[in-house]
Amino acid sequence: MRKRNGEGTLRVALAFAAFLGSLSLVIWRQSRAFEGLRKLDAARVARAAVESERSGQVERIQYLESRSRIADVVSDRWGMRVPTSDEEFVIMLRPGARRPGRDGVPATRSATLTLADPPVVPR
Repeated sequence: MRKRNGEGTLRVALAFAAFLGSLSLVIWRQSRAFEGLRKLDAARVARAAVESERSGQVERIQYLESRSRIADVVSDRWGMRVPTSDEEFVIMLRPGARRPGRDGVPATRSATLTLADPPVVPR
């Protein structure tokens, strides 16, 4: 049996077309992967920016809540000062009483608080 002249050429052409098709699919798949990586990188950059802003806000909150800043502000606005040791006293709960604002007790139920005697400081 003799082969026809065009049959070998046709097989080579089909194999070459299949090879080019597979290369095209690989290129398409890699370009999609690179696009996904670019999006992921952009999301990471955006996340880092948001985390940086958040940490800045947390630092600002900590500064605004700091005792030294609050003492300065109330001193300037209302003329208040930090009490000396002989001006301080302790507010204690009666035995068995629950703390207001905790354990499900509303903060308005502060009738359970009693004042302890101020500490006596020998002079």
